[in-house]
Parts: sequence; structure tokens; C-alpha cells
Amino acid sequence: MLTVHHLGISQSDRIVWLCEELDIPYTLLRYERDPVTRLAPPEYKALHPSGTAPVITDGSLALAESAAIIEYIAKRHGGGRLILGPDHPDFPHFLYWFHFSNGTMMPAGLVEVALGLAGGTTDSDTLRGLRSRLDRAYDMIEARLSTATWFAGSAFTAADIIMAFPLTTMRLFIPRDLASYPNLRAYLKRLGERPAFRAAMTKADPDLPPHLM
Repeated sequence: MLTVHHLGISQSDRIVWLCEELDIPYTLLRYERDPVTRLAPPEYKALHPSGTAPVITDGSLALAESAAIIEYIAKRHGGGRLILGPDHPDFPHFLYWFHFSNGTMMPAGLVEVALGLAGGTTDSDTLRGLRSRLDRAYDMIEARLSTATWFAGSAFTAADIIMAFPLTTMRLFIPRDLASYPNLRAYLKRLGERPAFRAAMTKADPDLPPHLM
């Protein structure tokens, strides 16, 4: 049986949402963060050697990493839905944005967190260059959404599921005013109107309103 191990307020909400979009059977187990450290509890860290969210189990398999989990579930349990193949005209866009979240957006966000913990100093070209990466990422997203309804193109795909976390929940940790990103704001409104998204967020973090504004 497929089990999604969801750590509260984390990127494992992607996996809950994926299962809701695919309308497949799954068991959801929720774990609360340590009230002092805000880190995963020991029983969550014990699920996989990585010790990080998300994690799924499927029979004897324990799998981590968002992109790997999304591909596994979509292909093993979802008949390949929400994954575009190489013959699809939007395949390059799907592939790019599917990997953009964890390859560019999330690391750029972590730089912001690290600089904040270090006092926010940017007194070198290197640090200024690192900090500018998140700005560039937002600018690229805004440009893409000016020409496409969804990240891959005209169809909603797993690229949207993996991209949503840094644009929503991650902003609780790395605030970003979206006033100058009208296309992104319209996109988040479309996400919030999806029944599967609303169902997933209610199940994953019932006390946390989706961060869509």
C-alpha cells in the first residue's frame, strides 16, 4: 500500500497533492515538527537515510526526493499521467520546469535563509551574486507565465506540482511580495481553484491556509 509520510509545513505536501490529482488510493501519515527546533521528529528521520521530507513507503520500498517520488507515483500508480513524454511538443518545457524547482529555486531560497541567519550581509560580489539568484528565478517565472497557462504549456502537469511549494509554502520562511508579479499571482489563483489542491492542503496542513497571495 502506498503511504505518504507528510511532515507538517514541508515540501511533502507536493506528494499529497499529486495523489489527489491522480485520484489514487494512498494512506496519509502526518508528523508534527519538534516544537523547539522546528525540525522533523526522530521517527520521521528514521524513515529514510536522508532524514528529510518527503518520504513515501510502498510495500518494502522507502523512497525520498520530491522529483523521484513524483515520477515513481505517476508512472507506477498513475499510468504516467501528468508526466509528458519526449514525443510531446511541450516536453522540453515540462522537463525544464520540473527540475527548476529543486535545481534552482529551492537552492536560491536556501541562500536567502543562510544569509539571513548570518545577518544578511552582502558585502562582496560573490554574496550579492548569490542573493540575486532568487530574484532572477522569480523574473523567469513571471516571464514564463506571461506566455503559458501552466509551466509546461497549456496542460497542467507534475511540473506545476513540484513548482508550487517554493511559490507558496516556502514563502512562509522566505517572504516575497508578489505585487510586481501579476502573472504569478494569476497562476496561484488558478492553482487554488483546483479541487485536488484544496483537498490536499486541507489534509496535509489543515490549520495552515494555502499561501497563495
